[in-house]
Amino acid sequence: MTGTDNRCRLVLIVPEGEDIEARKAMVEDALRGGDVASVILPQYGLEDGLFQKHAEAIVPVIQQAGAAALIAGDTRVAGRAKADGIHIAGGLEAIGEAIEKFSPKLIVGAGGAKERHAALEIGDLAPDYIFFGKFDGDIKPEAHPKNLALAEWWASMIEVPCIVMGGTDPQSALAVAETGAEFAALCRAVFDEPANAAQVVASVNALLDEKAPRFED
Repeated sequence: MTGTDNRCRLVLIVPEGEDIEARKAMVEDALRGGDVASVILPQYGLEDGLFQKHAEAIVPVIQQAGAAALIAGDTRVAGRAKADGIHIAGGLEAIGEAIEKFSPKLIVGAGGAKERHAALEIGDLAPDYIFFGKFDGDIKPEAHPKNLALAEWWASMIEVPCIVMGGTDPQSALAVAETGAEFAALCRAVFDEPANAAQVVASVNALLDEKAPRFED
């Protein structure tokens, strides 16, 4: 058991962008900073063909660093890029269909849970994780209080792991960890200054190593 297996781990959200090589380099640099459980690559506004090219360039970089590469968008892109999983935020029907079609071959994660009832309905489908927040929800230094409250409630009673979107301050990952959530997601906190991405990932891991609560076996 490694030191990160029993505490909240970091998940990275790749920011929006058109330049494939710049995004690839940005992700590669960030992953040099230390432990990252997974990296989610959202489609944003990219058309499927261009998104495919981005995925084929970035997915291998993620996997070579030992993290899981997850695609949020066209599931066909995930298959062609040989990603490890998909993130679905299109409602219960879409989540259920994805789980039926792709699990357990691929990780199938679910977003779109804005309140407890919706979260429980998603949880009943048994995705591999549930995501609280929006990929572009990091508009303040701290994580959104509503997402932290949802995570604390969820982690205390549901076995499906949760990922919670943090804020623009890297230290917001600790507030996520303190809810009992398994994963803290960061985007702008890591990628707003790409030259410092590895350093930020290293500092977040050091913070979580020192202060994050430990999970019971």
